[in-house]
Amino acid sequence: MKKVIFNEERCKSCELCVSVCPKKILRISDDKMNEKGYKPAEIFEQDKCIGCAFCATICPDAAITIEED
Repeated sequence: MKKVIFNEERCKSCELCVSVCPKKILRISDDKMNEKGYKPAEIFEQDKCIGCAFCATICPDAAITIEED
């Protein structure tokens, strides 16, 4: 199983990852905030992730990695 890992401190809330996720399981956090004042993206249904890596590929800040579980 693939696992999406976010580097929350690098995320700038651009929502590009959210827009390309085919399963629609990413969102911008409501309650977290990084040191730069951005609300980072997060995955809310990890078990539905298909490991396509579209999110990691489109991220302009290289804040997302896909790891094998």
